[in-house]
Amino acid sequence: MGKIIAIANQKGGVGKTTTAVNLSAALAEAGKKVLMVDLDPQGNTTSGLGGKVNERNSVYDAMMGRTSLADCIQKTEIKKLRLAGSDIRLAGAEVELVSAEEREFFLKKLLAPKRDEFDFVFIDCPPSLSLLTLNALAAADTVLVPIQCEYYALEGVTALMNTIQRVKRTLNPHLEIEGILLTMLDGRTNLGLQVVDQVKKHFKKTVFATTIPRNVRLGEAPSHGEPICIYDPKSTGAMAYQMLAKEVLARNRK
Repeated sequence: MGKIIAIANQKGGVGKTTTAVNLSAALAEAGKKVLMVDLDPQGNTTSGLGGKVNERNSVYDAMMGRTSLADCIQKTEIKKLRLAGSDIRLAGAEVELVSAEEREFFLKKLLAPKRDEFDFVFIDCPPSLSLLTLNALAAADTVLVPIQCEYYALEGVTALMNTIQRVKRTLNPHLEIEGILLTMLDGRTNLGLQVVDQVKKHFKKTVFATTIPRNVRLGEAPSHGEPICIYDPKSTGAMAYQMLAKEVLARNRK
């Protein structure tokens, strides 16, 4: 049965979508069957993997019961990576699900029949603690938390950790932390290195050994609709996500 990992941080601009696109691609390139579910109405993961959606094949349509999740899954440039894409209409799900029974479990029910087909299912969450994010956390086995190497990094993560604990108590008692990922590290600055030390001191072994550097090529790749492993496989960003993929695989062999 495939493992479901939500990639979440209610703070925007922390490298969440970059991680969703490039970690899923790196694992697929390593031979794993991967499904990437874009649960962010901005649809950046969808476009970052070269995906396109219409009125019949988005995650929104599946959550509203208008189509099956199987009909929303599309191929990507990477053989073993599949995408369930989204667009801005997904923002409407927040309103439409408010009065629904068991509204936090719509995504979990959608994913249940597909788990056996994949080794990993990733969910890219919106940058907010919304009903969509709660759906992701209720469906997931673990949460991967990207943190930008900047001054206010720990503040946002503390709020997210509190939310995860509440979800464990009320919606998903089996939810665990997959790991905390330090992103956008500029190794030339003392501040970046101080944040790394601070986060590792606070969260200890939960923090991935791999850090994701600031890298121009990582920023360019989405505009070409390609993950970094295709756009520039020799860049420092590509190598960092390859290392992260190996670390995720090692953690999940235990």
